Amino acid sequence: MRVNVYGSELSAAVAAAALSSVGHQVDWYPHPEVPWQRLEHAEWLLREPGLKSQIDAGCRSGLLRLTDTPTREDVEIHWLALAPDQREAAEAYVADIPAAQSHPLVIVNNSTFPVGHTERLEALLGHADQSAVALPDMLEEGRAWETFTRPARWLLGSEDSQATAQVRELLRAFNRRQDVFQLMPRRAAELAKLAIIGMLATRISYMNELAGLADSLDVDVEHVRLGMGADSRIGFEYLYPGCGFGGPSFSRDLMRLADVQHASGRESLLLEHVLDINEQKKETLFRKFWHHFHGQLFERRVAIWGAAFKPGTTRIDQAPVLTLIDALLAQGVNVSVHDPEALPALRDLYEQHSRVRFCDDDFYAACEGADALMLVTEWKCYWNPNWRRLSELMATPLILDGRNIFDPDYVAARGLIYRGIGRRADPTNA
Repeated sequence: MRVNVYGSELSAAVAAAALSSVGHQVDWYPHPEVPWQRLEHAEWLLREPGLKSQIDAGCRSGLLRLTDTPTREDVEIHWLALAPDQREAAEAYVADIPAAQSHPLVIVNNSTFPVGHTERLEALLGHADQSAVALPDMLEEGRAWETFTRPARWLLGSEDSQATAQVRELLRAFNRRQDVFQLMPRRAAELAKLAIIGMLATRISYMNELAGLADSLDVDVEHVRLGMGADSRIGFEYLYPGCGFGGPSFSRDLMRLADVQHASGRESLLLEHVLDINEQKKETLFRKFWHHFHGQLFERRVAIWGAAFKPGTTRIDQAPVLTLIDALLAQGVNVSVHDPEALPALRDLYEQHSRVRFCDDDFYAACEGADALMLVTEWKCYWNPNWRRLSELMATPLILDGRNIFDPDYVAARGLIYRGIGRRADPTNA
């Protein structure tokens, strides 16, 4: 098929590369605010596993063409993968390009716009055999290529049988193991995507609330988590307490759901509470640090392992580390940070701050003379540290585990002080 992809989001890059990789002729038009000349050097694009090489392969094959202007040739599919604040750009594009074509076509709305916006895009088309479908972006950053080419599901919002058939054919190469399409009305698909994000965020925040309760009751939250997860009605997914979630898509989609509810006149006390809990949890490691030293923090040193909002990405958008660093700096604490991928993004924000030091190569170097080590992002390189070395390097061997990846009793047995999220060493095992 002839496909136009419009946008500079991760979803646009993946769609352009993946569709061209299976034989579609794809013209990719990045949004003018982020043209390819800038996009090709973006850290998130270069760090996304395999994506840049797939884009390069598509360009070499001739099946993927990058363009600075919209292609006005007749095409069969216009794939819109734009940021939520680019709705007007989407409408202008649809009114100008697809509406000017004379043959059947399908608009695939892969953007996270307000519920009902796919219908609005279709209204801009001028022919009865032109339609718009909703295909919400379900990519997972850090494994975007895999989630597109081996999808667990596609939420396909369509009320037009011909458009449905066209989209199925477009994505047939990625739908061979089993039928992963969940067909539903367009508004239902748009809302379902936001509802999924809301449910995941609610589970995380609920576990974080339970972790706080467990702390106050001197209960290890790990026992509670295992008991809950063993119930088949609940399961273990997204049932891990931590120091808060972040990320450009997750946080943005959660706010989009809040906006949808506000616009409908149905305020959600639950969702507001979920958001409040998450912001509070971003400060939980700071509060544990404050409590341990009874508020005497000026000129103390803290090592932070992990800055990215999750392992496998360079992004720090709404990441807990930002709230944590700001709270530490406000108290005159000196901070040394290591992250395998996200330090360039963190440098852009804190490079001029004299109290922040960046440790590029050796994550142990961040711990020299530290009064506490805060584990913020659970990169695999941090899971099994040399505890003896840490104990020798640190001024105070205080381990604040923001992701509960360490064994509290094991760490304590090596002479360090362990505090997790609802977890601590059992004194009877000392």
